[in-house]
Amino acid sequence: CNQIGNRGTVTEAANFNPDADAQKLRESMKGAGTNEAAITEILAHRTIAQRQRIKITYKQTVGKDLADDLSSELSGNFRSVVLGLLMLAPVYDAYELRNAMKGAGTEEACLIDILASRSNEEVKVINDVYKKGNSKLEDAVTGDTSGMFQRVLVSLLTEIYEAGEARWGTDEVKFLTVLCVRNRNHLLRVFEEYQKISGRDIEESIKREMSGCLEDVFLAIVKCIRNKPAFFAERLYKSMKGLGTTDSVLIRIMVARAEIDMLDIKAQFLKMYGKTLHSFIKGDTSGDYRKILLELCGGE
Repeated sequence: CNQIGNRGTVTEAANFNPDADAQKLRESMKGAGTNEAAITEILAHRTIAQRQRIKITYKQTVGKDLADDLSSELSGNFRSVVLGLLMLAPVYDAYELRNAMKGAGTEEACLIDILASRSNEEVKVINDVYKKGNSKLEDAVTGDTSGMFQRVLVSLLTEIYEAGEARWGTDEVKFLTVLCVRNRNHLLRVFEEYQKISGRDIEESIKREMSGCLEDVFLAIVKCIRNKPAFFAERLYKSMKGLGTTDSVLIRIMVARAEIDMLDIKAQFLKMYGKTLHSFIKGDTSGDYRKILLELCGGE
């Protein structure tokens, strides 16, 4: 299959010609200055599979690596979007996870966004891709996080939860054991039952019982099970509302979901906030960065 999902804003370009695209990209970087509009025009309107073919053709005809060339020509947020678009989905996820754990601090939001929202199959591939960089994702996560938060992330990464066995017996891990089973229908029934017994949503309990990253990761798991596009819509909204923009979150979601469920995310955004995602991005960004994000977002 040449498209990842069928609810994306980015779909296969008709009459696709990788040679022509490679040529245009080469020309966009020739001479003084860069033609960002040409780069956006091509990359935002091709699927990931099509972009891979452009990369191969570029290498054959120009003799250089397209990502390397673009990387040295571009800068800032626009560059981040473009480089993300050139990667296969699990490669982009692995790249983002690696960056989130680089250097002194850890960008917990990235670990949560990716690990709570990807399926078992997707996580398996991310693990494999990460290993090619000569280290295990589990080791990186263990080295960069601690306590219960670490245990949750590791359980999302590994297959222990598939057997559904409780490896640890304490009360605090009951949540962990249940939530990391990742069988959507089973969990939706569990949530319903929980509501009946306790008289409150599982989300409310998580907010009452927990705080910080632990609360964030459990809420993310629950939200992704209930309604994944709504989870991403909320993350996008929070990345742009108020002062400043959390570009890392905005870029990661726009790039990663463009071909999968961006249409559903947009619909949820409008339903939840009464404004279009398009209008939010337009008001919060500028220049070529804004243009490429709006293309990925698709029309109002």
